[in-house]
Amino acid sequence: MLDGCPDVGPSERCDGGGNGARSGGGVGADWVWIVSKEDRPQPIWEVVVTNRPQLFLFLGDNIYGDTTNLTILRQKWGLLGAQPGFQKLKRTCPLLATWDDHDYGANDAGADFVLRRESQAAFLDFFEVPAGDPRRTRDGVYHSVVVGPAGRRVQILLLDARFFRSPLKTGFKPGEPGEGYRGPYAPETSPSATVLGETQWRWLEARLREPAELRLICSGVQVIPDEHGSEMWGNFPLERRRLFEVIARTRANGVVFLSGDRHLAEIMRLPPEKSGVSYPLYEVTSSSLNVPSGNLTRAGVRFANEINSYRQGLTYFDTNYGMILIDWTQTPPVVRLQVRDEKDTVVLQQRIRLGATVEDVRPVPR
Repeated sequence: MLDGCPDVGPSERCDGGGNGARSGGGVGADWVWIVSKEDRPQPIWEVVVTNRPQLFLFLGDNIYGDTTNLTILRQKWGLLGAQPGFQKLKRTCPLLATWDDHDYGANDAGADFVLRRESQAAFLDFFEVPAGDPRRTRDGVYHSVVVGPAGRRVQILLLDARFFRSPLKTGFKPGEPGEGYRGPYAPETSPSATVLGETQWRWLEARLREPAELRLICSGVQVIPDEHGSEMWGNFPLERRRLFEVIARTRANGVVFLSGDRHLAEIMRLPPEKSGVSYPLYEVTSSSLNVPSGNLTRAGVRFANEINSYRQGLTYFDTNYGMILIDWTQTPPVVRLQVRDEKDTVVLQQRIRLGATVEDVRPVPR
């Protein structure tokens, strides 16, 4: 539990005591998130549970549903629920979740997915969302909570980038060999195209006006990148710009983006002159728990040259999970955004200071 909060599942707010320096969140389906195959072994749960996270965030592709058969979809959720490591996690800390395409029901699907409402019910049932929760009666699985007492509040905003999303546009032109891998999608610049839908946009703006010291905006797909041509907010440049404008207009402080989806891990930084927000925006992508990507070189190293001008440091392709550590005893507080491997080694880290104009970017000590 985060800062002494006993339960952050169904509630919209949790005010707790406690002054511990550490507030952690883990990955999974992606942060402590996740991209995972529900029918494959998931040994990384043992490492996650050993850290005793105070909260675990599932950020999509929590299972590979990929079906219009509701019975099969629910059976696949059951396979994840039967994983011994998942059961240990449930006994260790509260869980919060949003979805991405594969647990939504179809690869790269959006508002056109025919089973989206039935899939939403299955998702909410699996995560044991109470009958009186707003998500039981509205479209979309977006949700927010605030954990921690005044001065140490962490706002968690779980976006739904599937239920309302407009169709993707194909036609991204590949570069020459060695210039960076690109996916199939081109920017959709129609003013009517949406990622969140108007109701969710209004909800998000209202939530960003609430007080908090740190805000974790969670998205199944990446937010900052706009070059690689795979699924990302950059496929809808007007919506991506709108997101930054909402953060700036509401003067929302302490925003950090968390994402999954990509079967890789990386940390990104968007400077103020690119976003219009008065401070740098960071994003941590972490995935997958048990389905790593990248091509194996002759030396047996996973590698893929994917274009991303905002990346800080390297891309990590083996199995991984994300961890957030908050040191409230420092002035200003220090947040460590980490990616860890299946042996719990920190392979990527970014340190930021809440409210500071200059970040501490020293590398992780070896």
